[in-house]
Amino acid sequence: MYSDIFKLVVAIISQPGKTWESLSKREEDNEDFLSRFVYPLIGIVAVTAFLGILFTRKEFDVELALKSSIRTLVATFGGFYLASYLLNELWQGVFNRDKDMQLCQRFVGYASSLMFTLNIVLTLLPEFFFLRIFVLYTFYIVWEGAVPYMQIEEANRMKFVGYTTGLILLTPWIIEFVLSLLMPGLRF
Repeated sequence: MYSDIFKLVVAIISQPGKTWESLSKREEDNEDFLSRFVYPLIGIVAVTAFLGILFTRKEFDVELALKSSIRTLVATFGGFYLASYLLNELWQGVFNRDKDMQLCQRFVGYASSLMFTLNIVLTLLPEFFFLRIFVLYTFYIVWEGAVPYMQIEEANRMKFVGYTTGLILLTPWIIEFVLSLLMPGLRF
């Protein structure tokens, strides 16, 4: 299962246009998508947040590692669901389409692959902080998926890509920021 996830993430990042085409032809159950793609990726992100704190700090602090893991898990999981919900609302309000939460969840999940991967790498290798700039490549991944996967008209493509990329990138960050404000013990 993890090798399939790895192959799909690499395909989405390296060849987004071709991968979106093949994903648009795939019949997929939403529960299967969540349990075989999104949840394992979010789990890996949370585990690496735990391990990253344990092995990249000078002191061996399990409490700090647990806090990091919990904050990362809530931000990533909440960011995925909040971005999916808000995209579904925009889908109806701005793009005049019927609401389709499952389609929005699949699109957000696949388009977040790069962000999940960067979180994993940067948690384990924090000295490579400059790699954060590559999160902007999400814009291109969403651009390539807008027409074949979401069936967006060319006239609305830029607006869709802007909104969707903003949601995918900002919702986890906003949730993490709010968590830090509400629970100062999660700051480190």
